[in-house]
Amino acid sequence: MDTNVLIQKWLTGELSEEERKAFDALEEASFYKDIVEDASYFKASNFSEVNDFATFKDKYITETASETKVIQMQWFQPVLRIASVVVVAFGLYFAFLYNSNVQVETAFAEKTTFQLPDATQVTLNAQSEVSYSSNDWDDNREIELKGEAFFDVAKGAKFDVLTDEGTVSVLGTEFNVKQRGSLFEVTCFEGTVRVVSNGITKILKAGDDFQRINGEIITGKNRAASPSWTNSMSYFKRLPVTEVFAELERQYNVKVQAENISQEQLFTGGFGHKDLDSALKAVSEPLGLDYQILKDDMVRFSKRE
Repeated sequence: MDTNVLIQKWLTGELSEEERKAFDALEEASFYKDIVEDASYFKASNFSEVNDFATFKDKYITETASETKVIQMQWFQPVLRIASVVVVAFGLYFAFLYNSNVQVETAFAEKTTFQLPDATQVTLNAQSEVSYSSNDWDDNREIELKGEAFFDVAKGAKFDVLTDEGTVSVLGTEFNVKQRGSLFEVTCFEGTVRVVSNGITKILKAGDDFQRINGEIITGKNRAASPSWTNSMSYFKRLPVTEVFAELERQYNVKVQAENISQEQLFTGGFGHKDLDSALKAVSEPLGLDYQILKDDMVRFSKRE
């Protein structure tokens, strides 16, 4: 009988008594039996048995490399290739499973509050995202932010908030960071923070504001005890109306249409997050605009005639 057929039937346990004797008589029979015996002592992961394939392959390569006689196993090569693919797939799975990177994000009209490993409290505004590594958090308190978040930082090593527009560094304080497109805002409510943005460094103390929009830097004062959005209120100080419309979209999960409205028009004021009609009035009246709620997820602003 063909040797490859005998080996394949032995692996699947389909040998007849006569075929078993023929297999035992093969010169390489003891080699295959040793491999299977070794594999029986291997404790595979509770998730899969992929590593048994890897053990089999490693044993096969090591043993055949030391033999002067090359054992032909053409039929088994596809199996080894399949096993390799499975090993890679599970390797990627476990890499993701045990990755120490933690990510928290919010959707439209959603806010959330959570704690970092050092008990620092983070409140995340709507449509925002933060990520950090939990493995070395005690030695490297660094968090990446996209959107807006309020931080109540526990005392300890330096704490960095990284955004596309700048970095905020503190030792223990309360501050708010907002990064939406070209708008970068930092407000310090307690303690001291250092802001580095586009090569410029600013030190903010409690009550100080820092803002950079379209390359222009504006500093100011703020007497509030916490960010207005954490109390379901959005407030703006001389910001383009497009920023106001974008925040309406985030807080109410609507699409805003603007007709014949200058994008350079500035807005100072605010709106609440609990009633859409009231929010639209709070925005439209100071700007002299009309508005229409076209359907549940569509709003139109237009210049008042």
